Amino acid sequence: MKMVTEQFQQQIETAARLAKASTSRPLELAVVLPTLNERGNIAPMVERLEKALGPSGWEAVFVDDNSHDGTAEEARRIGQTDPRIRVIQRIGRRGLASAAIEGMCATAAPFVAVMDADHQHDPALLNEMLEAVKSGEYDLAYASRFAVGGNADGLSSKGRETGSRLANALARKLTGTELTDAMSGFFLLRTEQLRKQAAGLSGIGFKIMLDILATAQPRLKVKEFPLKFAERLSGESKLDNGVVVDFVAGLLDRYLGRWIPVRFALFGMVGGLGVFVHMAVLAVLYWPDEIGFGWAQAIATMVAMTFNFWLNNQLTYRDKKLGGPSDMFWGWVKFCGACAVGAFANVAVATVLNDEGLVWWAAALVGVAIASVWNYALSSKFVWGRFR
Repeated sequence: MKMVTEQFQQQIETAARLAKASTSRPLELAVVLPTLNERGNIAPMVERLEKALGPSGWEAVFVDDNSHDGTAEEARRIGQTDPRIRVIQRIGRRGLASAAIEGMCATAAPFVAVMDADHQHDPALLNEMLEAVKSGEYDLAYASRFAVGGNADGLSSKGRETGSRLANALARKLTGTELTDAMSGFFLLRTEQLRKQAAGLSGIGFKIMLDILATAQPRLKVKEFPLKFAERLSGESKLDNGVVVDFVAGLLDRYLGRWIPVRFALFGMVGGLGVFVHMAVLAVLYWPDEIGFGWAQAIATMVAMTFNFWLNNQLTYRDKKLGGPSDMFWGWVKFCGACAVGAFANVAVATVLNDEGLVWWAAALVGVAIASVWNYALSSKFVWGRFR
């Protein structure tokens, strides 16, 4: 009986949606919502979008990073009877920035907005943001937590709020635009503008708006609206305490990206820290009369690899971060395996070069460089990439 009642209710909802769509306006705005394990947010967000934007003239594009809770399936369920709802389920690709770019490029709407699906962003602001850009006076409108009238109460900690404010201050130097919240994830612009810039965007990290503003030529005219940042309704956060890392990644990509991939630069920095960890552990453990050098070296190597794995997971690949005991364990095993192969390549190449007459320190540096590239390639593919 309960199942029949639920089916009847769904039929009523379907009929109501179709009735509303019968007097539809042309598609004007697409709202792109990157998701990660947010099944419970989808239906309430569709209701809020309809309340804010009306029955037609818009579409919602949910870009899901293959959530294990059925987020994409829930969006498809609604989309079967509501043509305004679309879903892109990404397999083997993760990250908020790249999800936003794919979603924005997938719509035919002349205007596009990006916002969170977790209800921390208020869709009621979309109409004002749209009118600001449609007027031609502004190129991009965004919602600011730190503008007069807004607040950041929804941030999970004071540390994140402080990090956001610091990153905002630095980001203003990068973009050349006075912004109160350059790290905002809620913005709207012309789709044509986004398509012009899409090829030059890095797609790394979380702060896609910062990337758009930093790479636009000429500078975009920006209008900000105060946002009362709400508590998350449900689902996993796609962000963590590393908002400043996003800014650092943006700097690296802007000034070094044409020569060195951003992830490789971060991977190398982590590896440099790992060397210090290795030497510190070795210095503590190695007592000739107590423990042999071989054992001390082996323990120091494992500690350093574990440190590198953890820090790379937190920083270098934070947009693809492994979570849960099982993923972390097998990720660590694969990372250690990749590093072991890299270490063998390091020793083998350096030894051959030295035997051929290359000075020892140059041979060692070549070996380290080859090992670094090898470790980065294998880790990117098999630990934080598709095959994990």
